[in-house]
Amino acid sequence: MPKNTICLWYDRDAEDAANFYASVFPDSSVGAVHRAPGDFPGGQAGQVLTVEFNVCGVPCLGLNGGKAFTQSEAFSFQIATDDQEETDRYWNAIVGNGGQESACGWCKDKWGLSWQITPRVLTDAMAQGGEVAKRAFDSMMTMRKIDVARIEAAVRG
Repeated sequence: MPKNTICLWYDRDAEDAANFYASVFPDSSVGAVHRAPGDFPGGQAGQVLTVEFNVCGVPCLGLNGGKAFTQSEAFSFQIATDDQEETDRYWNAIVGNGGQESACGWCKDKWGLSWQITPRVLTDAMAQGGEVAKRAFDSMMTMRKIDVARIEAAVRG
């Protein structure tokens, strides 16, 4: 196990979530699935406790902890995309699998985990600062899924 792993709390669907992420994102995979060796409060022997997985090369551990805690926007994965096709593919996979849209390139998957699907053209524009960043930012603020062509137009002025 890596020295640093992101642990994500799920009610009971960590394995389903990990399999979904591995099917959508490159350099993503599902590793070991650990099951309860005995009964425990709220669960039985054999139920999935944790799932080791990677999302775009980032090591994660899905923990089936029950309903005690839920996901929030305080944590999100930010996925950099190279073009509109890639942006659409990830956004549509998440939203189309029971997720929901939000603003400014954010969406949530059906397990409540937040994702930022962020075209590089937007982050590059923000890094330029000044008027270019302001135009790109103002354009982004009107969007749900990021429209690459509109960001490019804003960058050009």
